[in-house]
Amino acid sequence: MSFDDIKKLLGMLDDPAMRLEAVMDLGNNLGPIPTDAVCSEITGCTSFVQICRNGNKFYGSADSAIVRGIVAIILSMVDGKSPDEIRQMNLGKMFAELNINIGAARLNGVASMIRFLQNL
Repeated sequence: MSFDDIKKLLGMLDDPAMRLEAVMDLGNNLGPIPTDAVCSEITGCTSFVQICRNGNKFYGSADSAIVRGIVAIILSMVDGKSPDEIRQMNLGKMFAELNINIGAARLNGVASMIRFLQNL
């Protein structure tokens, strides 16, 4: 699902609990990680988070349903983009515009994922 589609979907949901449920559903759609992808564990996340890359195609995993959804959202922002294109993006602002109430610890994890992607 594209980031624009995710933004539209979450924009239609007013109930915070339903928004979190939708985020978890997004995480269920993360595809398998190819064996030739280069993977990195993201430090700074409370959960185990892995972001993998094969060229400009991104994959990810996490050990928490909500965090898997967050990974899916962040990867939808960058998938198909080069490291230079990613550095030009304001991923933090894009994520904040989704208005997902995920708490301070998970926001720290989001910041760690964004930092990793912008330093590719």
